[in-house]
Amino acid sequence: MAHARIIADAMSNKKWFHLLIITVLLAAVFLPILFTGYSTIDRAEAEFAAKNYSSAAQQYQQAVRLLPWRSDLWEKAGISAFANGNFSDAINFLIRAPKLSEQGWVVLGHSCVNTNDLPSALRAYQQGLQFYDSAYLYAGLAFIFREQKDWLAESDALKNQLRLDISDAYTHYRLGLLLTVLEPEQAFSELMLASALNPEIDSAVQTLRAALNLSTIQPDESQQMLTIGRGLGLVQEWDLSIAAFEKATQINAENAEAWAWLGEAKQQIGQDGSVDLDLALSLDHTSAVIRALRALHWNRQEKYDQMLAEYLLAASYDPANPAWQASLGDAYFKLGDLASALPAYQRATELAPNEATYWRLLAVFCAENGICVEDVGLPAAQKAVRLAPNNPFALDALGWSYLSSGRYAIAEQTLSDVVARFPDHFPAHIHLATTYLAQGKRAAAFNLLTYVRDADQTGIHRETAEKLLEKYFP
Repeated sequence: MAHARIIADAMSNKKWFHLLIITVLLAAVFLPILFTGYSTIDRAEAEFAAKNYSSAAQQYQQAVRLLPWRSDLWEKAGISAFANGNFSDAINFLIRAPKLSEQGWVVLGHSCVNTNDLPSALRAYQQGLQFYDSAYLYAGLAFIFREQKDWLAESDALKNQLRLDISDAYTHYRLGLLLTVLEPEQAFSELMLASALNPEIDSAVQTLRAALNLSTIQPDESQQMLTIGRGLGLVQEWDLSIAAFEKATQINAENAEAWAWLGEAKQQIGQDGSVDLDLALSLDHTSAVIRALRALHWNRQEKYDQMLAEYLLAASYDPANPAWQASLGDAYFKLGDLASALPAYQRATELAPNEATYWRLLAVFCAENGICVEDVGLPAAQKAVRLAPNNPFALDALGWSYLSSGRYAIAEQTLSDVVARFPDHFPAHIHLATTYLAQGKRAAAFNLLTYVRDADQTGIHRETAEKLLEKYFP
């Protein structure tokens, strides 16, 4: 018995010995991997904290391959890749994660947007909302619906976003814009709240508020939508204005001006609105507004004869409107008929002697063409400034008139004041630069022109600055 026990103990000890050997071997193999894996995570987190996002993404990717049970690291790799602008990599990493946090779903959706895969972005936001009631996910959802021009769905998404984050001024403003078309009676509160949260948008809000107020006194719903659509156009929300004009025509297919404005709105976003303009004309060929909108169409086509013909008809149908006279002046100018353009601009000032805009347009015409600057243009510019002493366009026209008349010192003084008071009014910079060139102050002119070239994001005045730089500083 004792001998058997000794043999059993020996066999047991041998098994434990083999187990120990196996354990030691496994530890020798896997402990370095574990150490390397967790060290890699530490490096990844340090790189992310240091905003070295590309390196962080690589480190997280390496770590998860060393530690496959840490599949959560795929999300961190995806977030790092997104932060570095590697959107395709971000998507590839995020879809490998078994589950995502709220941030992960947001980043996945945003990454799909940045790769122009809007259907996948929509699915990401919607799937994320199944797990998280998130303002960020609703914001993403609203963006997709806006791109799809699904205004009702966008409105619902924005309402949910504001349910979770009531302090976002832009979201209130955007919802207010949508409600002007969808539920006009509810738009006021959102727009006013947006203005209170961000005074910078107050001007646009006041324009929309005026349009909404005016719409309430219109005789029917079609005219109400027409008025709202025009207000949306004034704040450059042409996509939504199209929705308003379309609604106006659906309510009343005989609303000629609604069809004309629909054509104008379509052209504003690069579409062909000629069919709508033609339909408008067939419904009412004596409308000055329709004629004027058709004139804008011909102007874009650079068909100035047709443009002039339309404005002549508009002026004949509505002879007391100074806008048509000023537009006639512009049409004559584009046709090279300066002799006819001048009296048209003058007629506009006679019809509206207390409106600075028409005096300014007359002054600019004279200054630009060197016509009657002393006896017509300069007095017109001075009149414009008296009527609107804080208007940068009027002040710029005065400085330009002084320049055109050869009064360089006072032109420099006037335009320098405009530039100082209104640094974003680029025409004044260009006119001041031209004044400097006329005086031989090349360095000062160069600085102004390069400023406009670099600062003008619209490109309208940048092109003029570039041409002057090429001419005077080749």
